[in-house]
Amino acid sequence: MNRLKKVVVGMLSIGLLAGCSGGGAATDATDTSADKKADGVTVYFTRHGKTMLNTTGKSQGWSDAPLTPAGIEVAEDVGTGIDKSITFDKVYSSDSGRAIETAEIILDKSGQKAKINKDKRLREFNFGTFEATPGAESVEAIAKRKELTADEYTEKAAKEGGGYNGFIKELSDDLAEIDKENVKENENWPAENYAAVAKRSKEALDDIVDEASENGDDSILVVSHGMTLATLLNELDSSVSADIPMSGLENASISKATYKNGKWKVETVNDMSYAEKGAEK
Repeated sequence: MNRLKKVVVGMLSIGLLAGCSGGGAATDATDTSADKKADGVTVYFTRHGKTMLNTTGKSQGWSDAPLTPAGIEVAEDVGTGIDKSITFDKVYSSDSGRAIETAEIILDKSGQKAKINKDKRLREFNFGTFEATPGAESVEAIAKRKELTADEYTEKAAKEGGGYNGFIKELSDDLAEIDKENVKENENWPAENYAAVAKRSKEALDDIVDEASENGDDSILVVSHGMTLATLLNELDSSVSADIPMSGLENASISKATYKNGKWKVETVNDMSYAEKGAEK
């Protein structure tokens, strides 16, 4: 199996985002209240910790699994590493257990007691009939339809994708097209394409910042999933794809963006400094 195919299979096997290697832009995790006020609404986008399905190489979208001991530990490190000057006015999570569990741990370890608002629009991509199946099966199914080997398809997708988000867009769109023939009414939900997830996740974020602006909230925590967060960040600034490694956002990484006067500014992507700081304490 060539190197590119290994990357794709690894991504698919854990919800298309391994989050176990590579790093994006990282900055000091320290903020001040004055800085947050000046930046309008600051949103801390956090990927959940590693799960049991991640470790067994299964596609994990709407299907769910609890965090592993390592997943719990890194979430604890993030909570411990969050500077005491950062107080979350609101906390949002997808309604998947792994995201909720991560949010609970971060709040506990950071000494905060905010309510967790669950929103299904923040879920990971749904992989339809490929949910909880070995990631290699998805790649092989796509390649077969295109009369390519898995290696050939992987190389083509990587080359034409033009960055991480372009890569996952081609993969998810192809998977959604194939799954149209597999899905059975009242048995499973069809696989989602890139545009569907971009629409629902951006609508969720728009509602979050609108409420924050009305209430005067400065700091928001959003716990979601690697593939969905990459898509959402790309909606805010398409240049961020270059900062995301082909293995995807790391588990428990934080990407920070500010919203002011109707405009977004993505400040950091795939930042593990919070977890690293917490692990040192």
